[in-house]
Amino acid sequence: MSTIIVSNINKTEPEFEFVERKGIGHPDTLSDSLAEKLSREYSEYTLNKYGAVLHHNFDKVGLLGGSSYVSFGKGHLVRPIRVLINGRVSISFAGERIPVRKMLVNWTKEFFKVAMPMIDVDEDLEFHMNLSNQSSPGKTYEEESKKGARRRWFEPESLDDIPELKKLVSNDTSLGVGYAPFSKLEKLVIELEKKLTGEFKSQNNWMGTDVKIMGVRIGEKFHITMCIPQISSHVASLEEYIANLDKARSYVKKAIASHEISDFELDINTRDNTELRELYLTATGSSLESGDEGLVGRGNRVNGVISPMRPMSMEGASGKNPIYHIGKIYYVAAFEFANSIYEKYGIYNEVYLVSQSGRDLQDPWVTVVAVPNDFERQEELKKFIAEQLPDIPNLSTKILSGSLSLS
Repeated sequence: MSTIIVSNINKTEPEFEFVERKGIGHPDTLSDSLAEKLSREYSEYTLNKYGAVLHHNFDKVGLLGGSSYVSFGKGHLVRPIRVLINGRVSISFAGERIPVRKMLVNWTKEFFKVAMPMIDVDEDLEFHMNLSNQSSPGKTYEEESKKGARRRWFEPESLDDIPELKKLVSNDTSLGVGYAPFSKLEKLVIELEKKLTGEFKSQNNWMGTDVKIMGVRIGEKFHITMCIPQISSHVASLEEYIANLDKARSYVKKAIASHEISDFELDINTRDNTELRELYLTATGSSLESGDEGLVGRGNRVNGVISPMRPMSMEGASGKNPIYHIGKIYYVAAFEFANSIYEKYGIYNEVYLVSQSGRDLQDPWVTVVAVPNDFERQEELKKFIAEQLPDIPNLSTKILSGSLSLS
């Protein structure tokens, strides 16, 4: 089906907008990031060792919070964080067993050493493996099925058992959506979180990473509410805790002003109760330490924000197979296309890519691009999109290299 251009976008900004971002230490973002690391590491291992990315999906990874002791000047975990590694994975190639469980544990520990350096990865992580090597529906035990691709999906005997090496097809019927450019509020929310957990944290060792930001714009008025965690071992008293928040508030106000936003309200840690000493004080910098949970797909979309006023997909892209899983490939491709259209034509646009299970991955079943009402170069745009479609498989290389962030 050829690309459909729909001219239905009013260039005027909506009267109101909501944008959320979960920081790098939020349990949902940690789950997304861990799932993606496991997928990339497994892909690289099998690609280097066997010559192909073997079949796998780690997009159901979950993290269940432990328990912590926190007080001014000190803090530690009392019960471990439970790591749920759920998914399907190839366990052998040409009769050689792959040490999947051992590798997944080691990669997870590597991840937490960077993501949550305050924990002891040997003592504070508890692993629960729920792995399967069962094929999706399509494999039967009829005599004829011995020639089918599903028979050795997770236990290939050779590269001949990896069908996508011969023809790359969609694994599912699904939708990928994207848009460009970001709104001023989206840019602001992303930058605030990155600056706080990057530049600001590097200068303030008390700063945690489980930052959460909700941005609201009503007309020209911006409202920002955020949670900023502090690491208890670096906070000696309540007075120091309050002073740290004041420092963060001043930093955030300057960052907002740098976006040429003058009319705004800023609230930080609205749940704090200083009289009862109920504070966002943590041992590790993340609420994962104390009962909070994280699951793949519940956090930021692949462009780094949760923007319900924009087209969205509920796909959890992280951890999905980077070669043919449409819930990842088309979602990333839609944003790549939208950004390319914006760069070429300078227009706000929305891209929708719909697959059919088993259809050529470079030939979406439906491709729709929504453009402003006054855009008149539709035929040229159709040709431009047609030129982009053959490049979709190249996104796998970017995903595997880690150059494309999915959360």
